Amino acid sequence: MTRTNGPTRTNGPTNTNGRQRAARQSDVAALAGVSQSAVSRVISGDADSRIPEETRKRILDAIATLGYVPNPIARNLRGKRTQLLGVHTFEALFPNARESFYFEFLLGIEERAEETRHDLVLFSSTGDGAGARKIYRDETNRLTIADGSVLLGMSPDRDELARLWHEGYPFVHIGRREVLGAPFPCIIPDYRRASAEIVRRLHDHGHRSFAFVRESIEGEPYEDRRDGYRAAVTELGIRDSSPGFLYDESGLSDAVIESFVDGSVTAAVVESERIAETLRAELSARGLSIPGDVSVAVLEDTSGAGVRWDDLRIPRKEIGRIAVERLIEMVEDPDAPRESVLVACTVMAGETIGAARSTVPGGTATGAHDGSAR
Repeated sequence: MTRTNGPTRTNGPTNTNGRQRAARQSDVAALAGVSQSAVSRVISGDADSRIPEETRKRILDAIATLGYVPNPIARNLRGKRTQLLGVHTFEALFPNARESFYFEFLLGIEERAEETRHDLVLFSSTGDGAGARKIYRDETNRLTIADGSVLLGMSPDRDELARLWHEGYPFVHIGRREVLGAPFPCIIPDYRRASAEIVRRLHDHGHRSFAFVRESIEGEPYEDRRDGYRAAVTELGIRDSSPGFLYDESGLSDAVIESFVDGSVTAAVVESERIAETLRAELSARGLSIPGDVSVAVLEDTSGAGVRWDDLRIPRKEIGRIAVERLIEMVEDPDAPRESVLVACTVMAGETIGAARSTVPGGTATGAHDGSAR
């Protein structure tokens, strides 16, 4: 084998799409034919490591060949902490953060971080140019300047979450996310229990025939709501023949509206305030009122709406605080349990659930509850 005066630097490793990326320790280990831990010890200058000089030289040659540059923060702070906690959002928060669904989560995160003497780093500039926000850029985890991070939002790339988990970086996710082979900890609003409680509240008001109206959105938060609703309907023996319940169809169909008009269905459970407002307008156009003729409950937080809907409320500020507490536990003790936390939601009584009206033969409704949300 002929050697030159120094190693020849290659063009470096490439991504799966063929684009060149920065070399990683794993690339150095592969080229030198050693373990990644051996590379780490050589880079850190660990004088106590029993690495043969020939092996050390191979590692240094591989570093030079690949042009590998160690992360200076990770190297300088090895064994230490920055007291920085990251917050990565998969969706834009500004300039309307106060109106954002995530605003109170952030308040809780900031409040608890301040109490525990941690500073926060907001990762908001990692967009891919198409509206999606990425954790990795040029194959580099940008979150590593913080000791650990809280993640919020609907992640478009679950492979990134899996990779983050397998790399051992401390993080918690607000909201349940299921990624095969990566059981990372989540702080989860208990939508199942809250949805079931809403069904029981309607049942306690005498309702026995429901219609479930779904949004077109999918994801674990919606799955949890639907599971809770389905379990309670089954347990209580409630009749629901709506397309949203039987066939998982989204939207408010004409057939469902007509079932309210003829009195065969007296209660609606809808997944969003948007659907609830559409239903209210459709019923009003037919001379029906809420809750006088039809009771309606909403499976989301509608605070601030013009109508006081019976709904569920997420303790978002509390969840933000819990997320920081669990993250600090993980940072301080890498061997600490990384389990998800279920946080109870509150079912709020509004003005849109009333006593069920009775029906007479032929489907004509009688005995409608006084009052309305028209």
